[in-house]
Amino acid sequence: MSITGPGSIAALNIQAVNNMNNQLNTLSTELGTNQAAQTYSGLGSQAGVALALNAQLSAINGYSNTATTVGTTLSVAQSTLTQLGSSGSSVQQAINQQGAFSLNSNGQTTTQAAAATQLGEILSLLNTQVGNNYIFSGSATTQPSVASMSDILNGNGAQAGFTQVMAQRLQADQGANGLGRLVIPAPSASTVSISEDAANSPFGFKLASVNSSLTGATVTGPTGSPASISVDLGSNPNAGDSIAFGLTLPDGSSQTITLQATTASPAGTNQFTIGATPADTATNLQAALSAAVGNLDQTALPAASAVAAADNFFSSDPPQRVAGPPYDSATSLANGTSANTVFWYTGENGSTPARQTATAQVGPSTTIDYGMRANEQAISTLVANVAVLAATTYSASDPNAGANYQALSQKVTANLDGQSGTQSIDDIEADLANSQTTVSNATALNTQTQTTLQDMMQNIDGINQNQIGEQILTLQNSLSASLSVTARMAQLSLVNFLAPSTG
Repeated sequence: MSITGPGSIAALNIQAVNNMNNQLNTLSTELGTNQAAQTYSGLGSQAGVALALNAQLSAINGYSNTATTVGTTLSVAQSTLTQLGSSGSSVQQAINQQGAFSLNSNGQTTTQAAAATQLGEILSLLNTQVGNNYIFSGSATTQPSVASMSDILNGNGAQAGFTQVMAQRLQADQGANGLGRLVIPAPSASTVSISEDAANSPFGFKLASVNSSLTGATVTGPTGSPASISVDLGSNPNAGDSIAFGLTLPDGSSQTITLQATTASPAGTNQFTIGATPADTATNLQAALSAAVGNLDQTALPAASAVAAADNFFSSDPPQRVAGPPYDSATSLANGTSANTVFWYTGENGSTPARQTATAQVGPSTTIDYGMRANEQAISTLVANVAVLAATTYSASDPNAGANYQALSQKVTANLDGQSGTQSIDDIEADLANSQTTVSNATALNTQTQTTLQDMMQNIDGINQNQIGEQILTLQNSLSASLSVTARMAQLSLVNFLAPSTG
């Protein structure tokens, strides 16, 4: 028969101790990680389910991270847009509160100096970054959105800035004869005529209408190309009779020149003296019409020309400028190029709508658009109108400077109010607010989904900490007992079981 010695029993105990120690390590790991297995293979038949759940959880975490990043961008963008709107309001307020017309050493009013400060602030805001991304550059987020204020206004080397483009436009609108590109020749017998100097030219005054109450007069036009109006005095008018010429200015605004017949000599402003014959009266009418047009050429026209130049420079892509030299007889606009003109907007400018230049998936089935461009209509209108006020200068010796400035101020104020049917800063803010709402809803849904997936994973891979703790305690007690028995058995020898010799 075989006898198992104490050495064999000790070896078995040591093996049991090792097994318990391994179990203890496994349970300790489970307790530390809160997971029943460290690999998918340890989950047995549930491994495939756990793998799919983890993939979904990873995707949801990615959407949540994207939503957080986009949310930050949207918050910064909303704050920036609010400040842009405040800048426009500040310029309007300064115009409304301006006092008597007074120029500083730079040929500008205090309101214009304030506008220049606001323009610098606006351009700085348009170059806002979130992280390393320029948020008003469309899809070209690594490029600054706008050029520097100095380059935009004053040019850069061979590249003309807005101030130069505006001055050339004024030459083109006023023409060489001081009549805003209209031609008013000496009367032919008793007929007075007025015409545009070139067909299809964008410059100067345009003849829009004529309305007459002159007794005995035959009035025609505007007609022809270039457009013209003729007034044939078949007889002398009566005192108090009048004729009104409607003109369209380069910025699309209008002016009406109303001339009244009078027996006074000399006639007053916007009057013409009834002469001895219709021919004499025609001469007086022609002189009064020339004087009235010349006055508008020096007052209302420069302001309208500046606004038109600003629109061409800031709202056109590429910027439009007078095709010259010569400029005072030019008849068309030309595309500015990167070689000869500063492009104020330096971001991406493709055909994709601005919002769609930045998209993000913030949920399994939720994608938002949140891109912006600095040259969107609402923003370019703001920049153009603040810039035209900041760039225009006047001469203290010009008797028409005050009227010219007043006309420009009124146009800027009206333009900053916005026109019905055109985009406003509020419209952009509303678009982004919708995106923010979508992000917020997606974030809430992602959080719910994360909780559900984590609960499902817990059921598969999770542990009961109390149960694991009890198992560890039991193992520790068993291990302590086994180690004690093994230690005693290791001290046993055969001599301990043999009776002592009695000799």
